[in-house]
Amino acid sequence: MSTYLATADRLLTTTVPGARGTWPRACAWLLRLELEAALDRFWARVRPEIGVVRAQRPKLLMLSAYAGEEIARRAGYLWWALSRAGHHHRYELGLTVGELLRLRAELVAVAERLQAAAMAGSR
Repeated sequence: MSTYLATADRLLTTTVPGARGTWPRACAWLLRLELEAALDRFWARVRPEIGVVRAQRPKLLMLSAYAGEEIARRAGYLWWALSRAGHHHRYELGLTVGELLRLRAELVAVAERLQAAAMAGSR
């Protein structure tokens, strides 16, 4: 388990002093960082020249060609959802624990699929 995911789990399961009201957004950002790390690991193995690009959108756009349409769609949605959850929107409530846990589960599934695709693609 990475540091991002471990810290997000800590925010989801315990009360962190000083994080009242901010922890859902912090958790969303940590989950998004974990997704980006999974994408970087995938690209480093499959196409290192793409992996060195700092912007995530080009990596997400090219993902369907190298990892498959389903993984690309799921990763794109996850990145969008976590990005939206991390920003403050007037008149909208932050994500609940249940919503963050669902996104976390999807993140773990997508990261596993990316790892499997990278292993299959690098053979």
